[in-house]
Amino acid sequence: MANSVNTNETGQLIASDKVEGTAVYDRSGERLGTINNFMVDKRSGQAKYAVMQFGGFLGIGSDYYPIPWDMLDYDVNQGGYVVDLDQDKLNDAPRYQSQEPDYNEAYDRQVYSHYGVTY
Repeated sequence: MANSVNTNETGQLIASDKVEGTAVYDRSGERLGTINNFMVDKRSGQAKYAVMQFGGFLGIGSDYYPIPWDMLDYDVNQGGYVVDLDQDKLNDAPRYQSQEPDYNEAYDRQVYSHYGVTY
């Protein structure tokens, strides 16, 4: 009889399926959106972006915002990720609706620059 082990989450790790759908909050505790998915660098294995879904109604008309992964802090009390963003910063942020952008170096630099993060 094997022991039942929860492999979806540990003290330091979380499974990708548990990240998707997790709420994203600003520093004042206001909910901004949810994590739709995240982008992982194929070579390094490091998460590069969390793609936050925001707006729309029941997922229709939503925008998707790639946010540099290093900007997110997981807050156990909130049960979600917290970012130093507000609605004004998101209004001008790189985003897409249905077709993902070409995640290339030029796009990466644009996203990182918008958020003031070193690329």
